[in-house]
Amino acid sequence: MNDADAATPTASEKTYAMLCHLAAFAGYLVLIGWLIGPLVIWMMKKDDSAFVDFHGRESLNFQISIMIYWIPVIALCFVLIGFALIPCLILFHFIAVIIAAIRANDGKHFRYPLCIRFF
Repeated sequence: MNDADAATPTASEKTYAMLCHLAAFAGYLVLIGWLIGPLVIWMMKKDDSAFVDFHGRESLNFQISIMIYWIPVIALCFVLIGFALIPCLILFHFIAVIIAAIRANDGKHFRYPLCIRFF
């Protein structure tokens, strides 16, 4: 989806789109929070705004992808390389979410890298 395809999002839409991404940081406080946070915001606002719907789906897809990427990383801990990959995956998650939140707040669409599209 191009930025030119949709009307300019309102300040409220930008805020909710940004929150769809930032709510993923709840996962660092609650075990499954990185999925629940974006899901709650997306479910509340997906019918009201195509912009929020796009960012909510992107955020959920990325959070599910990250959860899937944890499986081989944890498995590789048995051969010790996984311990080096843990900080890399955490850093990638943190930076990608921050970039997505900034882009959403700027009213732009953002596609996460290495994201499996489920929705």
